Amino acid sequence: MSIKNSTALRTHLCGDMRSANIGEVVTLCGWVGRRREHGEHLAFLDLRDFSGIVQCVVDNSVDVRSEWVIRVTGKVQPRPEGTVNSNIPTGEVELAECKIEVLNSAEPPPFPIDQRGDDVDENVRLKYRYLDMRRERMQKNIRLRAAINSAIRKSMESQGFTEVETPLLMPSTPEGAREFLVPSRNEPGSFYALPQSPQLWKQLLMVAGMDRYYQIAKCLRDEDLRADRQYEFMQLDAEMSFVNKDDVIAMISTAVIAAAKAATGSEPPPIERMTWHDAMNFYGIDKPDLRFAMKLVELTSVFAATDFKAFATAESIKAICVAQAQYPEQAASGRNKLDALTDRAKKLGAKGLVWLKVGEAGALDSPVAKFLSATEQVEIVKQTGAVAGDLVLIVADSWSITCSVLGQLRNDLGRPPVHQGPYRYVWVVDFPMFVGINPTTKLPQPGHHPFCHPHPEDIDRLESDPLSVRALAYDLVLNGWELGSGSIRIHEPELQRRVFRQLGISDEDADHRFGFFLQPFKYGAPPHGGFAFGIDRLTAILAGEDNIREVIAFPKTQSGSDPMTNAPTNVESAQLTELGIRLLPPPIK
Repeated sequence: MSIKNSTALRTHLCGDMRSANIGEVVTLCGWVGRRREHGEHLAFLDLRDFSGIVQCVVDNSVDVRSEWVIRVTGKVQPRPEGTVNSNIPTGEVELAECKIEVLNSAEPPPFPIDQRGDDVDENVRLKYRYLDMRRERMQKNIRLRAAINSAIRKSMESQGFTEVETPLLMPSTPEGAREFLVPSRNEPGSFYALPQSPQLWKQLLMVAGMDRYYQIAKCLRDEDLRADRQYEFMQLDAEMSFVNKDDVIAMISTAVIAAAKAATGSEPPPIERMTWHDAMNFYGIDKPDLRFAMKLVELTSVFAATDFKAFATAESIKAICVAQAQYPEQAASGRNKLDALTDRAKKLGAKGLVWLKVGEAGALDSPVAKFLSATEQVEIVKQTGAVAGDLVLIVADSWSITCSVLGQLRNDLGRPPVHQGPYRYVWVVDFPMFVGINPTTKLPQPGHHPFCHPHPEDIDRLESDPLSVRALAYDLVLNGWELGSGSIRIHEPELQRRVFRQLGISDEDADHRFGFFLQPFKYGAPPHGGFAFGIDRLTAILAGEDNIREVIAFPKTQSGSDPMTNAPTNVESAQLTELGIRLLPPPIK
């Protein structure tokens, strides 16, 4: 008897049955899968629970149907010769002499439960999510998620972290994303915000002397949904005192590797590291996918004395080589596809796109080839490593535009599905403190959030040249998906105020909005840093899924709705009155 899984109603799980059980009388509970008639007197039932399926031989007169919940008592016997099913773990045995007890009947389900579900409309799947989760695929994904959570907890606890739960109702804070607001009944006109992250609380825990904190935290952001984003998401949230960025990276890497090992059974290679500048320079994006080549190649010096006007005034000139050996269809693109690539580059912000097809002996076929000197043409081929049959794409613009446009084209042309192996993790470090000037306010915009510590070498330029200041910030990326972000935090009250001032937050405003946060820092805040990574995203990749909705039990659709509960819904006018809220009329369409 399987003591672990036995209950008052069953002795074993369906997926437990093996040749070692032959001769035992067992009792199983589950759902009826397929029923197959076998002559006049016998029928075969597939009995299913979360652990798997097992075949039961029953009298054909037994009236049980698809998705009925039944209890079966029978004797385990080997399947007859020639009927072994090697595709399932229980395929060598079956239950015979079966006694059936119907625990609950069921209406026919709106879609087959014994299929993967890719052919079922997603809205239908989400409307009947409780049925969708009976599928093997969803059972596997949700249980894999639980295993990842367990591995993370064990890893964090083994490294001396203490789990602390932080509030869901908090003041509104400028963390860069749109918040969900909750009206206060007791103070009409006032609002709580649901946490975008536990950022403020975990820093206060460091002031409180907790030393190392972690939490598998629910966070909420009112942002547009997509394959890797939901309104609600779960993250490993961690903070630690008396550390530098290398300490944080090492501890989080340990947890991520433990999670990956729990999910895949093997340990990934050591996680690589690169600076933000190198990521942009070579991959054109701050979440680089390292699984494929096609790096950005610097050509600015090649055209230092060029007569080609489109290149002569450009700050930066870069190229990517689309190798025919790896990407034959893309490299052989006809004029229509090349025109489409040019349009794509312009929509991404470039003034244009130069394409060159490489022929024998390095000859270049391109509308602009006649404007390039022989030396320039030779250098293009040499610097990009192009050979006959390859396609070279060049962008000339500002450094940021050149990088971002070619980075996106690189992903468009060469990136494999996110879940396709191998798994390539990379830490991206030394992000810019600010990412540009807000055109409306004329003030710098934070790269991560306003609590990141500036790089010590750059602090003296905080007011004079803020866009040149680096932050002690770092992101973890897996296969081109950003798993999470972190930083060493500001622990000095005056430095925090200097950063706030750069963002247009006056000392008075800072005291009003963050007084509860800044006041404790006067009482001896230790140097500290932390990190948070998305468990949904990590699980999706390790589960072989392209969309995080496939690893969340009850997700929202891409439009933000819930077909099962019909949320969001209207509320009674009396509730709004109690909260002091009056609705505006809907906008005229």
